[in-house]
Amino acid sequence: MKTLIIGPSWVGDMMMSQSLYRTLKQLNPENEIDVMAPAWCRALLNKMPEVNQAIAMPLGHGEFALGKRRQLGKSLRGEHYDQAIVLPNSFKSALIPFFAEIPKRTGWQGEMRYVLLNDMRKLDKKAWPLMVQRYVALAYPKHEVHTADDLPQPLLWPKLEVQADEVTAALTSFEIPQDAPLIGFCPGAEFGPAKRWPDYHYAALADLLVRQHAKILIFGSANDREVGDNIIAKMTHGEECINLAGKTQLEQAINLIAACKAIVTNDSGLMHVAAAVDRPLVALYGPSSPEFTPPLSNKAEVIRLITGYQRVRHGDAEQGYHQSLIDIKPEAVFETLMKLIVRCEKSN
Repeated sequence: MKTLIIGPSWVGDMMMSQSLYRTLKQLNPENEIDVMAPAWCRALLNKMPEVNQAIAMPLGHGEFALGKRRQLGKSLRGEHYDQAIVLPNSFKSALIPFFAEIPKRTGWQGEMRYVLLNDMRKLDKKAWPLMVQRYVALAYPKHEVHTADDLPQPLLWPKLEVQADEVTAALTSFEIPQDAPLIGFCPGAEFGPAKRWPDYHYAALADLLVRQHAKILIFGSANDREVGDNIIAKMTHGEECINLAGKTQLEQAINLIAACKAIVTNDSGLMHVAAAVDRPLVALYGPSSPEFTPPLSNKAEVIRLITGYQRVRHGDAEQGYHQSLIDIKPEAVFETLMKLIVRCEKSN
């Protein structure tokens, strides 16, 4: 059995898709799984033992490029895939498996893909409330699973493999002391500040943790660099915080997150990475909802003060923060984090 996955283009979605790969391998250990995704995904896919090969998607996000997709599909015909599973819902994402002439092409209905997919599923959002359930469902024949309750339990959550020497190398590369307890912050979030816990709250929490002899590592992309600098500037003990946002490659960030004692994070892609490397984490939610894409971990605590989903990208408060996240106080996060760390240490 040989399967081509057309993967998603976001860190969090790519992480959740590993549950599908793990399920496919459980159903058929001989299944050879290749994943086509943006080149940056290789850092994640290389740490997923279920993935045989990461194939770089040469087309940018949103680029239709019909001719290029046809050529790319034709170039894959010699791989003789038995099945393609298309995870994005767009019309264009289903073109490459169609042009590759893969006999079974599986995916949710999405953008009217009747010709492109011949194993198409119609999505009932109430029957499949979680994104990870929608991914895993595609591992099974559609006549076997009609709702999330039909999936074998427990689901196989994402699980990245990180080697001890990789962690040591990353710590050494950034001159991070290995004797102090490290607490990771992931203060960024895509699509604007409304999903971000305020930088001044992160700063206050950091100072509380420093008093417990912790050292703070800030993770994120280059876009999060300013947020990290703002956190350090508002700390009393900013010298105990290292802003790594924009300085690490994704693989290095994964290895360093694995080195942390715990993580405090917004609803972000790195939240899902922290869950997949089995780190205790406190996830802070505002207008986005954990009911669709929660952290997939038994070591996660979610703090959210409102219900429902609000499609906002810029809050009404100062700096664009959302009031529901402003209302989550650093002392409450500190208390939750300390209890979580103790619970996880007792269970180990």
